[in-house]
Amino acid sequence: MSTIRIKDAADLLGVSDDTVRRWIDHGSLTEHRDDSGRKVVDGAELALFARDHATPPADPSSGTSSARNRMVGLVIKVTLDTVMAEVQMQCGPFTIVSLMSAESATSLGLEPGTVAVAVVKATTVIVDSPLNTSKGSS
Repeated sequence: MSTIRIKDAADLLGVSDDTVRRWIDHGSLTEHRDDSGRKVVDGAELALFARDHATPPADPSSGTSSARNRMVGLVIKVTLDTVMAEVQMQCGPFTIVSLMSAESATSLGLEPGTVAVAVVKATTVIVDSPLNTSKGSS
């Protein structure tokens, strides 16, 4: 089981430590004790909770990158076959899905509850509009 300290859970959810403790007190999250006796929450449980309660956290990576679209989050699901992996992450209120080699997912140690950074670098962005326009009208 991947566990996350209360302080780190608060950072990932974009809230204070006290807010996370209140959620634990109200039963919204379950606390556990790590080997050192510190309060922690299950990473997979936190990832599911983040879907409805998170704001994007700060990027913990150091260094520079040409990619500007970096979203910190928690892995919520990893589906592996012999060649490929589908990795689902909860990044604040957004769910991100990445397809990669199974070898890459394994070597990165990706499993539900682990913290990861989704880096998006694309040359094309397609935008849909919810507005309905009638064909043939001007």
